[in-house]
Amino acid sequence: MSALIDDACAAGARLQQACALLGLSVRTPQRWRTEGAVKADGRAQAGQRREPANRLTKAERQEILEVVNRPEYARMPPSQIVPALADQGRYIASESTFYRVLREAGQLTPRGKSKAPTHRRPDPL
Repeated sequence: MSALIDDACAAGARLQQACALLGLSVRTPQRWRTEGAVKADGRAQAGQRREPANRLTKAERQEILEVVNRPEYARMPPSQIVPALADQGRYIASESTFYRVLREAGQLTPRGKSKAPTHRRPDPL
C-alpha cells in the first residue's frame, strides 16, 4: 500500500487525499517511512500469555472440593464456609476462588439435600 500512496503523490496527488481514498490516516504512511517496512500485526502474540504465578494447583483445587463436600459444610455456601474455616485458623483460598472452583466443577447449584423449587400455576378462578 505504501507504494500506491508514493505513486499517487509522485503523480501530483496530495497525501491526505490519497490516504482518504485508501481509508488510511495521514499518519500511517509517515509511520511506515520512519519505521522502514510495514510490520506484521503484533496482536497475534498477545493471546499467548504466561500462566499466573499464583494459579491454584490441582491439589489445591481438590482440597477445596473435599472441604466443601464434607458433611458439616455440605449445606453451606462458600460465603459461610470461608469464615467458618477462618474461625478454625485455616485459610485455603478466598471466597471468590471457592465460588470459581465450585462453578468449574459443576457444584455451584443449590447445595444440600433440599429439593429443587417447583413452579406451580395458580388455580383458575
